[in-house]
Amino acid sequence: MGQIITLKAKDGHTLSAYEAKPAGKARGGLVVVQEIFGVNNHIRGVCDGYAADGYHVVAPALFDRVGTDIQLGYSEADIAKGREIRGKISFDQALADVAAALGQVKASGKVGVVGYCWGGTVTWLSCTRLDGFSAGSSYYGGGIGNFAAEKPKCPVICHFGEKDHAIPLDEVQKVKDARHPGVEVYIYPSGHGFNCDERGSYDAASAKQARERTLAFFRKNIG
Repeated sequence: MGQIITLKAKDGHTLSAYEAKPAGKARGGLVVVQEIFGVNNHIRGVCDGYAADGYHVVAPALFDRVGTDIQLGYSEADIAKGREIRGKISFDQALADVAAALGQVKASGKVGVVGYCWGGTVTWLSCTRLDGFSAGSSYYGGGIGNFAAEKPKCPVICHFGEKDHAIPLDEVQKVKDARHPGVEVYIYPSGHGFNCDERGSYDAASAKQARERTLAFFRKNIG
């Protein structure tokens, strides 16, 4: 089990975050970037899982820019609310909060970043715009094709679902066509949100394979 901590971004914004530490010496640090549902039960579980794998993990509460302790479920109303809140937060603000989380874990060694949905796009931008990450794993980041030309500063692995109506495959192709060295793109026989076991779109086989690939990627590039 982790704990709630407080971070301060470079623009002076104070935010909460969920921190989970491994039982022994950390392999490295890891920033987990939320979906549009806040740092909810699922995201905290993701953090706990990576901590069990040996990483010092922090998930910054990006929605603190709008309101404190915003945790949503997966109903249509929750999705609409999550999108509304996300629309009030700029990528620059989200990246400032990710950078604050990076600062919290960097003493543990090399640092990676993994994010889902909106967080998948923020993860890609964290790798292209921020210094300090050694690897990134982006899960079904919406609109990522708009930033495909940006060159990552570290290796990145990307996961997409072929049945994801929110992210057309031609957008995925933009990432492939950019041909950035160190970028791997995988497509799974699933829809959007396939990693979340609390959503109807959860696909256990795809989630397992994507996580195994992500862990191997982190082992190679972080430790």
